[in-house]
Amino acid sequence: MENTQITALGEILIDYTPLPDSDAGMAVFEQNPGGAPANVLACAAKLGRRTAFIGKVGDDIQGRFLADTLQKTGIDIHALLVDGRYFTTLAFVELSESGERSFSFARKPGADVQLSPEELDRELISHSDILHFGSLSLTDEPARSATMEAVLLARRSGAIIAYDPNYRPLLWTSRDAAMEQMRIPLPLVHLLKVSDDEVEYLTDCSDPREGAEKLVRQGLRCVVVTIGNQGALVAAKEGSVMVPGFPTRAVDTTGAGDSFWGGFLTRVSESGKSLEQITFQDFQSFARFGNAVASLCVEKRGAMPAMPHREDVLLRMQTAENGRRTRDNDMK
Repeated sequence: MENTQITALGEILIDYTPLPDSDAGMAVFEQNPGGAPANVLACAAKLGRRTAFIGKVGDDIQGRFLADTLQKTGIDIHALLVDGRYFTTLAFVELSESGERSFSFARKPGADVQLSPEELDRELISHSDILHFGSLSLTDEPARSATMEAVLLARRSGAIIAYDPNYRPLLWTSRDAAMEQMRIPLPLVHLLKVSDDEVEYLTDCSDPREGAEKLVRQGLRCVVVTIGNQGALVAAKEGSVMVPGFPTRAVDTTGAGDSFWGGFLTRVSESGKSLEQITFQDFQSFARFGNAVASLCVEKRGAMPAMPHREDVLLRMQTAENGRRTRDNDMK
């Protein structure tokens, strides 16, 4: 069996993103496929990686739409289960003028948190080079136990474990419960991506650099803190450094962090290196690629539909490099 290069487990849902109001003045929402782990895979698949998704949707219009979307994106969905007892989770997204998001959810419960340990595709997990997951599958049982069991199995099989914790207050019983559950997987994780406003939930440190360095001391190989359009802070045992972002005009930041991580993990996979062989300079290069991916993603609406092609990513990186050289020459 050929290994899957990147497998993700967790929530898959519908993002209803606002459009201009109808002629009658009523709110109008656009149906977009979403869910952070699925978004990461959509990005990686579009960039050419062999990907597979593990999760659950309802036997409804939304679930069938999601399964069809993943398949059309090139993601292996044989481990995506359909369960007629639950509805597919829905998220309603509100966008500010700057493109920043706030959420409300229809998930009481949603199908995504009904994945049980017994339903895991163990063959797929044990033949994955990278296993990625997030924290929204840790909010409720049985998905919480399924997630932890999958991580343990993948780690025993030699996979790289990647984690992106997201804090959505409406999905947790309390802030303390979220902090407790979001921290539990950390000893099993190799690569971590977290946004600057969520570092504190993992570390009790409000400063992103201080928090990232603390996580590295706890044993993580690399911690990346995304800081909006400023770029990403990369921390490893060799030190920490800010990798600048790319100029962009944000229309919708939904999926920005996921697209960054999809780009980053794609480069980890393409390197063909073990964790021990990946250098600090490599991690910085991976983050630069991820920044370019994210800068393109936010220029379009939705998450999965906005994931860029490799040629566009490379063009953005080359354009930025040419601009830097021109500025350097002008200063001479």
